[in-house]
Amino acid sequence: MFGIPLTFAAPLALAALVALPALWILLRVTPPRPRRISFPPLALMADILPKRETPARTPPWLLILRILAAACLILAVAGPVWNPSGIGAASGRSPLLLILDNGFTAAHDWRDRLRAATDEVEAAARDGRPVALVASAEAPAPFEAKAPAAALERLRAIKPRPHLADRGAHLPSIGTFLERTPGASLVWIADGVRGAGDTDFSKELGELAARHGNAMTLLKADRPPALALEGSPQQPGEKLAAQVLRAAPNGRDTGLVRALDPKGLPLAESRFTLEPEAREATVTFDLPVELRNAIARLEIEGEGSAGAVVLMDERGRRRRVGLVFGGTLDQAQPLLAPTYYLAKALSPFADVQQPRGGQGTAEAIGQMLDNQVSVLALADVGALDERTLARVEQFVDEGGLLLRFAGPRLAAGNDPLVPVRLRRGGRSLGGTLSWDRPKTLAAFAPESPFAGLVPPADIGIRRQILAEPDGDLPGKTWAALQDGTPIVTAQKRGQGLMVLFHVTADTTWSNLPLSGLFVDMLRRVVGLAGPSAKLVEGDGRQAKAALLAPRLTLDGFGALGSPPASATAVPADFADRAGPEHPPGFYGAAEGGIAVNALRPGDRLEPLDIAALSGARIGSLAGAETVDLRATLFTLALLLLALDTLAGLWLGGFLRGSRLARGRAAPAALVLAAALGAGLLATAPPAFAQVPAANRPNGTESALNTRLAYVVTGDSAIDTASRAGLTGLTQMLAARTALEPGEPAGLDPEKDELAFYPLIYWPIVAGRPQPSEAAIRKIDAFMRNGGTVVFDTRDAQTARAGGPPTPETAYLRKMLATLEVPELEPVPPDHVLTKAFYLVDSFPGRFGNGQTWVETIPPAAEGGERRPARAGDGVTPLIITGNDLAAAWAVGRNGEPLYPVNGDQRQREMAFRGGINIVIYTLTGNYKADQVHVPALLERLGQ
Repeated sequence: MFGIPLTFAAPLALAALVALPALWILLRVTPPRPRRISFPPLALMADILPKRETPARTPPWLLILRILAAACLILAVAGPVWNPSGIGAASGRSPLLLILDNGFTAAHDWRDRLRAATDEVEAAARDGRPVALVASAEAPAPFEAKAPAAALERLRAIKPRPHLADRGAHLPSIGTFLERTPGASLVWIADGVRGAGDTDFSKELGELAARHGNAMTLLKADRPPALALEGSPQQPGEKLAAQVLRAAPNGRDTGLVRALDPKGLPLAESRFTLEPEAREATVTFDLPVELRNAIARLEIEGEGSAGAVVLMDERGRRRRVGLVFGGTLDQAQPLLAPTYYLAKALSPFADVQQPRGGQGTAEAIGQMLDNQVSVLALADVGALDERTLARVEQFVDEGGLLLRFAGPRLAAGNDPLVPVRLRRGGRSLGGTLSWDRPKTLAAFAPESPFAGLVPPADIGIRRQILAEPDGDLPGKTWAALQDGTPIVTAQKRGQGLMVLFHVTADTTWSNLPLSGLFVDMLRRVVGLAGPSAKLVEGDGRQAKAALLAPRLTLDGFGALGSPPASATAVPADFADRAGPEHPPGFYGAAEGGIAVNALRPGDRLEPLDIAALSGARIGSLAGAETVDLRATLFTLALLLLALDTLAGLWLGGFLRGSRLARGRAAPAALVLAAALGAGLLATAPPAFAQVPAANRPNGTESALNTRLAYVVTGDSAIDTASRAGLTGLTQMLAARTALEPGEPAGLDPEKDELAFYPLIYWPIVAGRPQPSEAAIRKIDAFMRNGGTVVFDTRDAQTARAGGPPTPETAYLRKMLATLEVPELEPVPPDHVLTKAFYLVDSFPGRFGNGQTWVETIPPAAEGGERRPARAGDGVTPLIITGNDLAAAWAVGRNGEPLYPVNGDQRQREMAFRGGINIVIYTLTGNYKADQVHVPALLERLGQ
């Protein structure tokens, strides 16, 4: 049995439809039409008819017109809402299996997906069908069909996850469910992007459905809308480059990528452009190395997903490497000096600096250290003077990386800045007077930093510096020849690291500098510079990556916050993409941790193989949009009443005197009104009404003057009250405080810039269309970046504790469903809101019995000193009340109150005081918290 997807907000109003027959009978009788009589008295007397006239009958078409107008008004008052379920699953009594993609690729249009899933569950509830729910990005687990109410409750708790979905892991449990419940209908709300390791999921799911005879429906966007950033941006030359990815061309061809510092402040932004058929594009940031190294986060503006964010750690920083050669001036020529090969190998991933020509070795090293290099590379540098030696030792002890290369000078000296004791001279392999042949490198040990690299077979070492045999020599060896003699050794010293290549950096002792292996080895060594050196425990082969606990992680919408309970530690050399156990975020200490991203280098977004789902019905998410029919019915009723007025004038002869004209004009008026109605009905009411020109926010004025703002809802009465209320509060702030705000501004959250306003007042109007996804994301960004929104449901008089939510409360809950809303609590007595300017204990408005909610503040530590205002310097991102604050603040041109309050005039005064406290708190934070120290200071001054 098919259910009708039509609901009513006030179904009792439909009872008025039973009065339509009585209205039909009443409207059939009309008074007689007036007659035209000549003025002369005798003619008047002669024309008077002695007989009694009976009333005329109303034409049937006019009766139908009036009955339709009355029916439209009754239906509009009942609040009809059309809830189409889209293509959906077939109706019946069989269970419904709903698969919902909730990886980060579903975050961009999550509201549409959640609405489509809700419609499917509600449709199943109307048919009395049990529902089984599978979220593809959650950990796989057995499941069973439950009552639709339980499924709907779980559906509301599902949020996008900050990693790719592993749909293939759910196939066993899906197959088990389909075997136990034959005939179950299957609906998959897909994001259109392949997940982690599920390249054949579509095919296998289609085969499962076909094998068990299950009807299958796929709901998806027309084209996958998700955009993402490839992990670990590259730094070729003097620029930072990142790859913008999408699974398929989707019309989103341009956008903006922002670079943010660790505090979330913007450092730069760059626009990208995707070719119409391209799936990736490169965006670059041309910044000095100091600014590039300060970037902690890249994000695609307005995308709102974890995949559109790339976090950067020390491994992504571009190190500054200083090269110093200890040879003579004639040896320092290009193609002859070791620094030439080093500069070529280091340039792709580091900023290479070399001293000015003509300097001695000590002066060159001093210049590099003065430039604050992260890596000091010394090629064939022998003994140093005491002052230079002390500076280099201090550089290493404080966390620097000393990279040394062998040569005749190092072989002949006795230098303490080496990881192992060296033999004087060197070992010659394959020389004229030597029986030995050139040796090649042995495979790298698994615990070596070079593990995973494959030494080419043509690498030949003709000469090397030998290390003195020692008990800890194997533990300091990172690379060795086939005969076991070390070729690269390392040792931790203080907070830094010393690394020695036992061959030269040029081709005189080996052909290693001519190989790609040399570049890869240097990349890994330089990657250990700075705080990364602290992430390695032990030396050489005993070195192992430390375990780092999660510090801050991203949620599915790309917001950075506290890690979930399921997050576990990662090794310091973790280089994989994020997963359920390792969500994207920062791991380890702030000074030397690592970043884990949703995508790893080389990852690309691939589209789903829809063709593999043979026999499945395919529908669009757009078909599941809820439509409020009240505005349409009110407009139609108004047009029918206008048409009735025109018809009455024509029938009465007031517009035309000719009976023929009356007969022809009535149908013409009907056609004209119908055409006007069709034109008005074709224009759908916008989510937010246009802000009047006088109230339009001015960017320059708002940037120079502090202004309060309100959201224009489209309800003229509510918008007038909001503007008058903020005007009254602005005047009171100017009169009682040092703040002199400008005129309040009316905002459309989707179109206007919100960053200019510290406080936004949002009155909730039930029945208005929900804000668009773009508006919700802008509000989310506004609150995350320090702004405060006051949501006023204005329902304190109608709300009942423990009762069903009011329409305004239900509207607000639905709007906040996809926002990162913190835990809320009623304003506690010791909250700074109660003492920011006035000492108040409540926040009344037009009503005084409603509760005011703010972000929950953690309680003070046990045994600690109780502060009069908690929460440090934080400001709650949202305040929720039902007291209709703007109506209590609203004043007219002469300062007179515009609306009565539900109490005495003291309530209006307390409303103004509460409003002043809210504004001062928003602008200054918890500055009152510092007043706790005043008694101690006064006591000390008294002493």
